[in-house]
Amino acid sequence: MKWIFGLAAVAVTAALGGGIARAEVSSLKITKQPGLMYLQIVLLEEKKLLEKHAALQGLPELKAEWVMLSSGGAATDALLAGSVDIVTSGVSNMLLLWGKTNGEVKAVNAVGGMPFMLVTRNPNVKSLKDFTVTDRIAVPTIRVSMQSITLAIALDKLYNGEPGAHEKLLANQVQMGHPDAMAALLTPPNEVNTHFGNPPYQEMELKDPRMHVVLNSIDALGGPAHVTVSFATTKFHDANPKTLKAYLAAIDEAGEIIAKDPLAAAKSYLALNKEKFTAEELAAIISQKGAIYQAAPVRTMVYAEAMNKFGYVKKKVTGWKEYFFAELHGRDGS
Repeated sequence: MKWIFGLAAVAVTAALGGGIARAEVSSLKITKQPGLMYLQIVLLEEKKLLEKHAALQGLPELKAEWVMLSSGGAATDALLAGSVDIVTSGVSNMLLLWGKTNGEVKAVNAVGGMPFMLVTRNPNVKSLKDFTVTDRIAVPTIRVSMQSITLAIALDKLYNGEPGAHEKLLANQVQMGHPDAMAALLTPPNEVNTHFGNPPYQEMELKDPRMHVVLNSIDALGGPAHVTVSFATTKFHDANPKTLKAYLAAIDEAGEIIAKDPLAAAKSYLALNKEKFTAEELAAIISQKGAIYQAAPVRTMVYAEAMNKFGYVKKKVTGWKEYFFAELHGRDGS
């Protein structure tokens, strides 16, 4: 019986925070994807901001381990498998996991939000109603990527909430990462003649005179909105409070760098991504009207409400704080 009482004493001591120190991770595995929607993540890597803020939290040995994945679907699979700790992907992917896990996956912070555009080389397509069965629209993940959900929202509005309207172009969608989709779009007669992308790939596409814009995300959403967020499991969050505090502080600093010096941020981006832009061109894209680089979410509830309406997320959402961890609850969000 003595060993039982001994274990009980250990449990009480641990619960009170004394005696046994809870070890946090020494390596933080974080996913990233291509594009300027992940600019803060680029700055964390290029400037080692996570390591800086981890040291301030008393975690001098913490190292970031960056995992490049081309789609949100692959990233969320990695999170559920336990092979990564934090996923940075679209709001829609986070909401799907939040719903499927009954809140066991939540957002740590918002990341980037920039206007993204549906670009086509089909001269006959002037609006969403002009697409035919032969048109192919590249999106990162069919049905549930930010691009696919935004397209669904636009279609729902266009057809005044008609049942099934949000899926009218679902059969036209093909799954492709943004770099591959851009290459396909710019190389006729590839069957992919349309791409719902993100910066800077859409800007590269629009340099070609054969391309034009069919839809801007701001028009579909009613204003600027966050596109990407970082999210983790509740289990990881609860076991690593200092690590996640350092991560949030690093994200905040990255946002401040972008706001103060977009050109420096552009140079950091180009240091890790060999895009065909000058730093000055990228700085102009980064500084465009409607760009958001803050940790508190903007218009994420537009996606939550749409995904509830379309049946993609069964768990009812009444406010953004339900799917964000408490560290952000004191900030203004939506």
